[in-house]
Amino acid sequence: MRRSRPAIRSCAVAAVVLLTGCAAAGSAQSSAPRADAGQSATGTATAGQVSARRLAAASDPARSPAALPALSDRQLAGQRVIYSYSGLTPPARLLRRIRHGQAAGVIFFSQNVASRAQVRQVAAELQRADRSRLNPVREPLLLMTDQEGGLVRRLPGPPGLSEKQIGESAHPAAAADKAGSGAGRNLHGVGLNVNLAPVLDVYRQAGNFIDEFGRSYSRNPEVVSALGADFIKAQQAKGVAATGKHFPGLGAATTAQDTDVRPVTLNLSRHAIQTIDERPYAAAIAAGVKLVMMSWAAYPALGSHRPAGLSSKVVQGQLRQRLGFAGVTITDALEAGALRHYGSIGRRGVLAATAGMDLLLCSGLHVSEGVEALDGLDDAYRDGTLNKSAFQAAVRGIIALRTSLAG
Repeated sequence: MRRSRPAIRSCAVAAVVLLTGCAAAGSAQSSAPRADAGQSATGTATAGQVSARRLAAASDPARSPAALPALSDRQLAGQRVIYSYSGLTPPARLLRRIRHGQAAGVIFFSQNVASRAQVRQVAAELQRADRSRLNPVREPLLLMTDQEGGLVRRLPGPPGLSEKQIGESAHPAAAADKAGSGAGRNLHGVGLNVNLAPVLDVYRQAGNFIDEFGRSYSRNPEVVSALGADFIKAQQAKGVAATGKHFPGLGAATTAQDTDVRPVTLNLSRHAIQTIDERPYAAAIAAGVKLVMMSWAAYPALGSHRPAGLSSKVVQGQLRQRLGFAGVTITDALEAGALRHYGSIGRRGVLAATAGMDLLLCSGLHVSEGVEALDGLDDAYRDGTLNKSAFQAAVRGIIALRTSLAG
């Protein structure tokens, strides 16, 4: 997720530094690198099999609807897109997409926030649009933000401590529980229902990419596992879905290895990734985390030179099959510089969906970016580039998540 370094140093609201979304990276129409082995038609079929097992694993019928509503192809595609916009007022173009059932949700950044009352009013307006008679779904939109704690907060209010401060506190478990509860109450109180937190990265060096702003609980994977699970359970008890990020882990990235800005490759061993970086995700899954955000770094030791969120070997092989995650996956920002070699936003979205990603996060602050992703998914679904069974299973999982957040 974009962190905007200038904003960290200069933007203060209610004595809290709030990070803003950044302008989208260029989406030049370049030819993408070759797919991973097994990520063609064969890989797409595997995505369908994994998605089917994932739905079968969710035993609650209310969260795993047996049949989709009657959706057009374009509405099916829209159920996988998270939009963003600039300013304090949702543009008419976004409201129109929502009313016509072509949106899964919206992400809020600091520039969308003037006060708690204003956010509450906007959230209510978006949910009213979602209940339009033209929308066959009408389950709550996924209204999300990054409320990690410390410097990384879009809204004033809790959690006040950063993850690093929690990990170094006298009573870390109690502090993590308090942070999760505080984040849940804060977001729920203004009508938001998804937090893109906690960060589950295990940082390696002081001051590196993740530690620079105190975004990791610890260098110890057991500590990160325990405190992340405490945060997740406390927050979700308040009705706000948690998101573990950035799978399989960005804790080894140096300060210069910023996936928002440039392609990043982490040359870690498979053993290190699975025993250190992925360990907190096993704890998060056991704690019931509802979403997982994928990293845009590449991990060659896992059999792929693609960014994790574009690789079926990471999304399906590691997260779904090895760790057994049955919830909803979400990309990091599609406009990130790490994807500069993968073409347009539409192309990137199709590659992510082919790899097994559910939700596409379009956080460039322009509705047009979400529409590009929508167009790409719609075209790829219609022409058979994307496996239809896998596509529909992803939409079922997303609608089940939305249903679980009703009330």
